[in-house]
Amino acid sequence: MSDGGSIGDSDAPRPGVVLVLAGGGAVDRTLLATLLTPVDAVPVVIAADSGALLAASVAVPVHHLVGDLDSLDAATVDRLAAGGTTVHRHPVDKDETDLELALALALDQGAAQVIVLGGGGGRLDHLVANALVLAAPRWAGMRIDAVLGDARVHIVRDERQLLGEPGEVVSLLAVGGPARGVRTSGLRYALHGEVLHPGSARGMSNVLIEPAASIALDDGVLLAIRPGPDADTPR
Repeated sequence: MSDGGSIGDSDAPRPGVVLVLAGGGAVDRTLLATLLTPVDAVPVVIAADSGALLAASVAVPVHHLVGDLDSLDAATVDRLAAGGTTVHRHPVDKDETDLELALALALDQGAAQVIVLGGGGGRLDHLVANALVLAAPRWAGMRIDAVLGDARVHIVRDERQLLGEPGEVVSLLAVGGPARGVRTSGLRYALHGEVLHPGSARGMSNVLIEPAASIALDDGVLLAIRPGPDADTPR
């Protein structure tokens, strides 16, 4: 994972890297750069419905627009299509959320790395559901990171490294079943082959003590959530 990155409209998309714009309010573009790797990586951009409205604010083109498009007016959709965006329209009455449709499209595009960019506002059920969707087994072949408002979310399967500032809060939450054999380094409260269970706060409010921390596990899935600069550091 890199601590820097840039996106330019004139650059050709880099195969294997997909940026999903998920909507949900304003986002901090600088957080996006911390998730791009390498520093000159330019992703294929997929907008999930209202995520298309984020495109201008983060200075990226939209290569694909997907969803039921009930959050966009016809003029916006027509403008994107005229500019070269491929539109994938789905029925309003569907079984998958727009984010799921975008991730499925990323998988079809051969993505190895997916970065989801969305606001932290809107409905709580949407925010929680989106976080859980990111950890679904269907996407196990893709490395997934997300910026949701001020927070960064990393899906941890096997092993991940997090780069950040010492003192930054990191919470580890098991999803979909127990996370077994969890091991960490570079965090204040080290874990040594422990089991984290869904619904347990055992992994909450850890803290980076090094510029790089590693998280590894033998089985299961973790959400590694970095809530942002305003999070209270545990005493």
